[in-house]
Amino acid sequence: MECAVEDCDSEATFELHIPWAENEYVCAGHARVRGREEGVVADPLDTAGDALPDGADQP
Repeated sequence: MECAVEDCDSEATFELHIPWAENEYVCAGHARVRGREEGVVADPLDTAGDALPDGADQP
């Protein structure tokens, strides 16, 4: 699945939960930026392991 941001060809690795809009599936770079907005929560997908720091995808 590709990142939902227009003109981005990266693989989506996060689901953004956006209170005022539909959830979006985005790449790690866009999740970092959009996840800073108040109320937005970025949840890593199972495929996000390579986009996270070592150990961050462990429960």
